[in-house]
Formats: sequence, structure tokens, C-alpha cells
Amino acid sequence: LTLRRLFCFNATSSASVTPSKKKPLVFLGSPQVAVSVLDALLKSASSPDSNFEVAAIVTQPPSRRERGRKVYPSPVAQHALDRGFPSDLILTPERAGEEMFLSNLRDLQPELCVTAAYGNILPTKFLKVPLMGTVNVHPSLLPLYRGAAPVQRALQDGVKETGVSLAFTVRELDAGPVIAYERFEVDDQIKAPELLELLFSVGSKLLIRELPSIFDGSAKVKAQPQDDSKVTLAPKLTPEESWLSFDQDATVLHNKVRAFAGWPGTRAKIAVIDESTSQCDILEPKIITTRVSSPENVQNEVDDITFIKGALVIPCGGCSTLEVLELQLPGRKAVTAVAFRNGLRGRKLKKL
Repeated sequence: LTLRRLFCFNATSSASVTPSKKKPLVFLGSPQVAVSVLDALLKSASSPDSNFEVAAIVTQPPSRRERGRKVYPSPVAQHALDRGFPSDLILTPERAGEEMFLSNLRDLQPELCVTAAYGNILPTKFLKVPLMGTVNVHPSLLPLYRGAAPVQRALQDGVKETGVSLAFTVRELDAGPVIAYERFEVDDQIKAPELLELLFSVGSKLLIRELPSIFDGSAKVKAQPQDDSKVTLAPKLTPEESWLSFDQDATVLHNKVRAFAGWPGTRAKIAVIDESTSQCDILEPKIITTRVSSPENVQNEVDDITFIKGALVIPCGGCSTLEVLELQLPGRKAVTAVAFRNGLRGRKLKKL
């Protein structure tokens, strides 16, 4: 009930904005990675020579998560509250097309809206509200990887370079003209959560750099339309995709582990065999950290999983080899391959 009082809004509370000569800006974002963009805006707005203020924050409604299923605000909402942002100006509509929410938004008379991983579709009637439009911080080099999981799908594809784009928002998903972008070289060991954080950090600096041109209108003149012939899509991840098949090349599996890190993770089926009793148990560990190795030094049967230099070594398709450095059994904490091997007590492993 307390959270409902805190986050539900009405026309009276959210419209009571202190008059200011600064241009009102509304920020929309939800997960932890969006916090860096919000922080950059709040810091820039507090500067003595700033010409804008963060008039409101729009984020996903509080949700139940973690053990105990307690209700928690979104990471962006929690961060804003921790910084002392007025709770009545943190708006949490279920959908961005709700009339009550749009009424509150119009009362704020925003000059500009900025989105960063908001997680909600913006309808046309929303996009008509801000005078200078809505801009989105998107973690890919548009028109590549339009959609809900651009970083994850880029890692899954094994890209060597990605980036972050600042683009105007239109009704079609991630299809608006690009104001500016920054390229980013991708390390072959980086995982999705880390890369997301880095790209949004780069994107926050890009946004602050470009805000003057957005407010004076020159950004609309210089923004470049996207080349639709080069579009690639990045649909959201699903738990059904999380299983690893060792028939695939080790590089494909390694990239998938990196891409699915955090959520939903990647799983594999492994047989544990006690040769003294011929008992065979099937484990389904989550594969946390991997690397690709050359198969020259691996002398084992095609289905055997061996232990070499601190890693579980698994033969894969195309004569490739995957090394598992960290894994997690259901209901247990993640452990190193060394700790996992010690718990086997001499039993053998085979891939399935």
C-alpha cells in the first residue's frame, strides 16, 4: 500500500511543478543500466549554466522480485529516490498510452523526452507531446540490432565492433533518424551485463554532448535517416534458447554464454558417471564463464569431458574445444571448474 501511494500519480500531484525558466526535460528509463544516463542528465541540469531541468522521471511500475516476492521500485526509480528526486514526479504507468499519464505529461509541457532502456512502447499520442521530440539512447550502431536485445544479439553473433546511437524516436521501433553515434571495440571475453553498462555510460556522454543541438533544433537538420537495407533485428531473449548443444562450434557456444549472461543464462546437460557402480546421473548446470581453445592438446574420447589447467574441456562441433571456467548447479552458488571437479570425487564426466 505504501508503495502504491508512493508511485501512483494523479493530475494534482504531478502537475504541481514549480515554474522555471529552464526547459523541462522528461527522462524515461527502468533498469540499472539506464541509471548512468539519468545521472548524467541530473548532473548537467544542476550546472549553473544549464538551460534545462529534469521535470519528471517515467519508469516501469514497482514489481515483485527476489526471494520473498517483495515489491520493489525499478532501479531507476530507486536511484532517483535515493538522490532525493520528488516521489510525486516519478511516474509509473503500466502503458505509455494511458490517458491519465498523458494528461500529466502534457501538464509538464516537456520540451524534450529522453529514453534509455525504458521497456515500454511509445504510442504516437505520446510522441506528439514533447515540443522538440523524443530521443533514444540505443546500444547499437543503428540500423543494426533494432529491438529489445541489441547487445545480447550482437554478442551472440560474435561482433568485433558495436556502439551506441542517439536517435529520434518514431513510431516504428528504433527506426528514427540518427543524431550521432560512438563506436566501441568488443573484447572476446566481455559479457552482456558489462557491455550494456559500458555502452550506456558512453551513451550518456554522447547525449550530454548533443543536447545543445537538440534544444536549438539543429540536430533535426543534421540527423541522418537510417538505411533500411542494412537493418538487422534483435528480438528479446527467451529461456527456451538458453540450452547449449555441444554439436555446435565452440565459438558459437562461447558467444552464446557471453550474450545470455545475467538473464536467462545458458545451461547444458552433463552426465556424471561412477565407474565403480556404473551409476549415471544427469546434471544441468548453468554455464557461467567459458573460453575457446584449440583442440591440439586435447586427447580424449569424443564425448569425454576432461580437466586441463583449471578448466573443464569439452569437445564440440567442427573439431573445436570449449573450456568451462565457471558453472553453477541448480540451487547452488557459482563455482570455479576446480571446485566443481573436486566435488566429483573421481567420477567421470561426459557431454550429452
